[in-house]
Amino acid sequence: MIIKNFHDLALSNKRKLALEIIETGLKALDYEKVIRNINLNFENYKNIFLIGFGKGSAEISKILGKKINFSEGYVIDLKKPKDFPQKINFYQGTHPLPSRKNFEFTKKVIERFERRLTKDDLVVVVICGGGSAMFVYPAKISLERKIQINQELLKSGANIYEMNIVRKHMSLVKGGGLCKVLYPAKVLSLIVSDVPGNDLSIIASGPTVKDLSTKDDALKIIKKYDLSVKKRDLIETPKEDKYFENVENKLILSNLTALKAMKEKAEELGFTGKILSDNLKGEVRDVARKLLKKIQNSKEKILLFGGETTVKVKGKGKGGRNLELVLWFLKYAYLRRKNKIKPLIISINSDGWDNTEYAGGVGDELTIKKAIRKKLEIDEFLENNDSFNFFKKVKDGIITGRLNVNVSDIILVMK
Repeated sequence: MIIKNFHDLALSNKRKLALEIIETGLKALDYEKVIRNINLNFENYKNIFLIGFGKGSAEISKILGKKINFSEGYVIDLKKPKDFPQKINFYQGTHPLPSRKNFEFTKKVIERFERRLTKDDLVVVVICGGGSAMFVYPAKISLERKIQINQELLKSGANIYEMNIVRKHMSLVKGGGLCKVLYPAKVLSLIVSDVPGNDLSIIASGPTVKDLSTKDDALKIIKKYDLSVKKRDLIETPKEDKYFENVENKLILSNLTALKAMKEKAEELGFTGKILSDNLKGEVRDVARKLLKKIQNSKEKILLFGGETTVKVKGKGKGGRNLELVLWFLKYAYLRRKNKIKPLIISINSDGWDNTEYAGGVGDELTIKKAIRKKLEIDEFLENNDSFNFFKKVKDGIITGRLNVNVSDIILVMK
């Protein structure tokens, strides 16, 4: 089982069925199967190189290494898989913030490949969620300043689109910058999406995708969230077509993969289910209200969503957007009104880490009963952004451990 505390959480038949559906979605995120189904033709190239970054990039690189005789490779991820190919250099990185380790890796890649490739070379680039933090090379500011700005972005309430537009215009490798480094080689990017809507220019801040945003767009976001970034800190991303003419970007996995498998499982279990969105976004309290309204008005017993919410951090507690979403949903569903449908919600980060050791949480009538018994006030935990400790006390946090895949968040709501 991927959900390690499945049996501890399955306190009712309703919970058990919902957790089985979530488990099925997580199991559908299978790199081996995905890579096997991709038609890869690597003939007529003098050299084939590999660059990988983000959560899961090492696992994909390991699978690719069994099929392709790479001349050389460089990969950064949170952990090194067993039996990793010796020809591929592995670096252990950090997430969610950039670090000196991540910078040194990126610097190594640039020094190795910049102005050293030809049209006869192929570079396979594996891009996964978390790549924006792991593949980092500030253009005009120090690494320490870059880390500070990333901390501001993560707490600002900005969505992933807004955050990555700002990040692109402070970097030499984001927003198509890597293509400029690798030019004139052929570039094939294999991309795992952790971004709602799967905009390739936003995933990992689009290192191999021509950027349509400008410095002015970044400045508007900076002003909107009152960030400490100055105009002089920004650069314009590469806009010349020549850097992108020999680049192919291929999306190989997204949260829709999991959602489709979950819908099939729900129907197999005898439920009517519907995928309402793979592009869910917004502030957690607004999304929670929307989800409750959707399930109340739905003919289906189960509604499925993929995406990524945002949290405006004001307190000093511990938690993540999935846990906080479940907590807001519980407040609206059970504390503000009598709810005849008694809904259940599960929200989980597909990489197994919702800013804490919990991947996410399950919330329902049982959660509320446990909270009342323990005299826990939901509002107090919400005001302090301390959802982790709420779920720790009621023992409804989901534990998977770190997972290799990151396709943003998966959400199930059940009548």
